Amino acid sequence: MIAQQKRPKAAARKPAIALSIADFERLHMLVRAASKRMPALAEELANEIERARIFEKSKRQHSYVAMNSKVEFRDDNNGRIQQVTLVYPDQADTSSGKISILTPVGTALIGMPVGGTITWQSPYGGSRKLTVLSVQAGDGDAR
Repeated sequence: MIAQQKRPKAAARKPAIALSIADFERLHMLVRAASKRMPALAEELANEIERARIFEKSKRQHSYVAMNSKVEFRDDNNGRIQQVTLVYPDQADTSSGKISILTPVGTALIGMPVGGTITWQSPYGGSRKLTVLSVQAGDGDAR
């Protein structure tokens, strides 16, 4: 009998994502910078960006979550709908709805298509699931 190769369940559930070249490059630099301070989140973000389909900025697909996008999503665990802007860590301000890419939700959102659903293991235990309802392009060059 031939042993079957096992893939982690979380990886099998992850949907296709897309990133612009600019977002891919900036996020790759962020992973390197954050790897010593936040190794678990940096590793999760690295895993996300490495599986992304990359496209040119001129062909930016506005139906995918990018950096500085305004995103409406549903937390499928509790049905709550939230609107956030996905930003770099130095711009994060939860009181104004700006969440860092270096949070579990931020990492889950990046590159997700409208209508896409993702499930991941929460660092606080249990699994989390969200569905992207809408994406409004933000200033992609903002930092």
